[in-house]
Amino acid sequence: MKFGAQVYTIRNFCKTPEDFAVSMKKLADIGYEYVQISGIGPIPAQEVADICKANNLKIILTHTNPTKIKDDTATVIAEHKIMGATYVGIGAMPGDYRKDADAVRQFITDFTPAAKMLEDAGMKLMYHNHDFEFEKIEGKLLLDYLVDEFPQIGFTIDTYWVQAGGADPAAWLEKLAGRIDTIHYKDFVWRRGAEDKRYMGVVMEGNLNWPAIFAASQKAGAKYAFVEQDNCYGEDPFDCLTRSLNNLKEAFK
Repeated sequence: MKFGAQVYTIRNFCKTPEDFAVSMKKLADIGYEYVQISGIGPIPAQEVADICKANNLKIILTHTNPTKIKDDTATVIAEHKIMGATYVGIGAMPGDYRKDADAVRQFITDFTPAAKMLEDAGMKLMYHNHDFEFEKIEGKLLLDYLVDEFPQIGFTIDTYWVQAGGADPAAWLEKLAGRIDTIHYKDFVWRRGAEDKRYMGVVMEGNLNWPAIFAASQKAGAKYAFVEQDNCYGEDPFDCLTRSLNNLKEAFK
């Protein structure tokens, strides 16, 4: 399994081509070789590709606007070919699809044609979870509707959000073996006395059971694990990405 950086972590430093270039050099200097593109400014795909190539960074996965995936799949495919990315990610299910079981099934109906087009182009549609997918809708977890009724989709399981949803990240990685080429590694930190007790943390510096997660990741056949920290709570996000990668390298010696 290879480790990459989820660029969403440093999205505030990637709003212009110039800033994006500086940030990609920083990631390369930290030691990253793989990236997921998400949350950057309106930078053309060719420019994104050129900047990453100049820094020896390989683009593996994106998070792409779901409406664009659904309604303009051909453009999405063309842009991902330019970037050399195999995986097209949905960062979250749009709110209108979460209301009830019929709405979730409508999501599946609406996105199945795009998933099939991507598959025909040698790509894969990936779904990234948050915590709301672990809510039961008509007696069944929202996530299980996707697992059971949307065979064309893969999953980028996010370890923090699984824990935040009251579930076991390692168990879900094992459950979805064969459908998880990409993972988000993000730690879960519990802070006593804090207004919001759930915090996102540097990998292996929080409360998650990382030995179990690592074993389950390998068992699931994951190819890439992307370090992500949506919120660094005032710390330098590049420093957080550095510590996460160093911790992972130490664990996998």
